[in-house]
Amino acid sequence: MLLPKLVTTLRDYDRAQFSKDVAAGVIVGVVALPLAIAFAIASGLGPQAGLYTAIIAGFLISALGGSRVQIGGPTGAFIVIVYGIVQQHGTGGLTVATIMAGVILIALGLAKMGSVIKFIPHPVTVGFTSGIAVVIASGQVRDFFGLALDRVPAEFVTKIGALAEHAVTANGTALTLALVTVVIVQSAHRLTTRVPSPFIALLVTTAAAQLLPLDVATIGSRFGIIDASFPAPHFPVVTVQTMLQLVGAAFAIAALGGIESLLSAVVADGMIGSRHRSNMELIAQGVANVVTPLFGGIPATGAIARTATNIRAGGRTPVAGIVHALTLLVITLFAGRWASLIPMPTLAGILMVVAYNMSEWRTFRGLLSAPRGDVAVLLTTFFLTVFVDLTVALGVGMVLASFMFIRQMGEATTVRAVKDDDEDRALRALDVPSGVIIYEIDGPFFFGAAEKFRDTMAEIERSPKVLILHVARVNVLDATGLGVIRDLVKKGRLDRSALILSGVHSQPMIALGRSDLLDEIGEDNLAPNLDAAVARARELIALRTTGSHGVPKA
Repeated sequence: MLLPKLVTTLRDYDRAQFSKDVAAGVIVGVVALPLAIAFAIASGLGPQAGLYTAIIAGFLISALGGSRVQIGGPTGAFIVIVYGIVQQHGTGGLTVATIMAGVILIALGLAKMGSVIKFIPHPVTVGFTSGIAVVIASGQVRDFFGLALDRVPAEFVTKIGALAEHAVTANGTALTLALVTVVIVQSAHRLTTRVPSPFIALLVTTAAAQLLPLDVATIGSRFGIIDASFPAPHFPVVTVQTMLQLVGAAFAIAALGGIESLLSAVVADGMIGSRHRSNMELIAQGVANVVTPLFGGIPATGAIARTATNIRAGGRTPVAGIVHALTLLVITLFAGRWASLIPMPTLAGILMVVAYNMSEWRTFRGLLSAPRGDVAVLLTTFFLTVFVDLTVALGVGMVLASFMFIRQMGEATTVRAVKDDDEDRALRALDVPSGVIIYEIDGPFFFGAAEKFRDTMAEIERSPKVLILHVARVNVLDATGLGVIRDLVKKGRLDRSALILSGVHSQPMIALGRSDLLDEIGEDNLAPNLDAAVARARELIALRTTGSHGVPKA
C-alpha cells in the first residue's frame, strides 16, 4: 500500500505517545549531530552538507516513509561512493548523481520492487559492508593520529602508502584525544543512557581542546566557521553527457540506499513488532534524495543505529523522526558556529567506532567457514570494495553470487534412468514393455541443468521405441529446457522414436502451451502419471507393429 505510515499512525495518536516521540526525537537529534558532521567531512565535503542532509532527508523520510520508526540521514556506507564522486566529478556531479538515484528509488517503489530489492545475498552484503568499514577507517587515520598530511589520496593502496610515509609526523596530543573519544563512545552508556555517548565525547573533548588549549586541528581551522543560515535551493546544470557518466554512480547510490533502508526497516520491525511498507519506504528515500542535494546535501538512507536509538528512547511513530530533524535544524541555526570548535581527532574517533561496528568482523569470520562459493563471493566483494570501487564490487558480487546459485541449482537437479531393478516397488510393478525406457528429472529443468540432461541422454546406446520423461518433480521449465525437449522430438522423428511426458505440472504445462511444442509432441503423449505413460507406450508400440509408427507428425 502506497500510504505513508505517518497518516495511519496519527489516526489513533494521543498526548502520551506525542510526549514520548518528542523526547525520542530530541535524543536522536543529538546523536545525529556529530555523526552528520563526521560523515560529510569523511566524504570530502564541508560539515554543513551533513547537517543539511540530516535535517531535510530526515524530515522527508519520516513524513513520507513506510516505517513507523525509521530515522533517515547520511550514513557511513555512503562515504566511499560520495568521496569517489566528489574527487572525480566535483560537488555538481554528486548533486546530479544523487538526484538520479532518487528518481531510480521512486521508480522502484512505484513498480513495487520493495520486496525484490531485499533479495541481496548475505555474502555480498557482508562483503561490501566490511569493505566500506575498512575504507572508512583508513580515511580517518590522518586525523586520528594527527599526521601532517595535507591531502589523503582516494585510491586505497596509494592512501596507505602516503599514511605510512607520514607516520613519523604523528601528533601525540591528537592521538590521545582520539583515544579518549573512543573510550567515551564505547563506555559512557554504562554511566548514563539519557545522553548519547557520542555527544558526551564531543562535549568533553571539545571543551578540553579549548580550555587546555590543545594543539589539534578543528573543524573551524580546516573548513572555517559553519554558516548558521539555511541554504536556498540550487538547481544544477544537467547535460546528457554528465548523466551518462554518472549512471553507474547513481545506481550504486540507489542500490545501497535501498538495501540499507529496507534492512533498517526490517530490524526495526523486529524490535517493535510492526510491519513496514517497503514500496512506500523506497519512494520516501527517493524523494529525500531528489530534494536534499538541491540544498547542498549528500545521499541519505535509513540509519540502523539511529533508528534503534529512537526505538529505545520510546519513539513509536514518524513524529519522532520529524522532531529529530527539527532538533537538528534548531541546533544548526542557533549553535552551528560552535560546531567549528570540534576537534578533528574527535570526529575521527567517532568514525573509527562507526567503522568497527560496520565491519561485522564476527559475521565475516563466520562466513569464512561457509561453502566455498559463498566464501568466494564474500572475499571478491570485500576486496573489490576496498581496492577498486563499491559500484564494481556490488555488480561483480551479484553476478558471481548468481552464477554460484545457478550452479547449485543445476547440481540439485538430477536425471536418472528408471530401471527394472529400481528400489521403488511401484516402479518395478509398472511392467515396462521392451523398447521403452524411462528417465526421471528431479528438480528445476532450466539452463543450469540442461547440460547434465544432455550428458545423461548421450549414454543411451540405441534409440528406444518410446522414451518416457517423468517430470512430476519438475516445477520450473525455462526456454533452454523447452529447447532440449524440442531436440528430443526432432531426434525422435529421425530415429522413429516417440516421446511421452509424464506428470507435467502447471508451470511447465503453461510453458509448453505458450510454445508450439504441444502440437509437436501431441496431447495424447502427455500422461498424468507413470502408469498412464506406460499404457500409452504400449499403444504406440502396438500401432507401430500394425504399420503406424506412432511418432507425432511434424
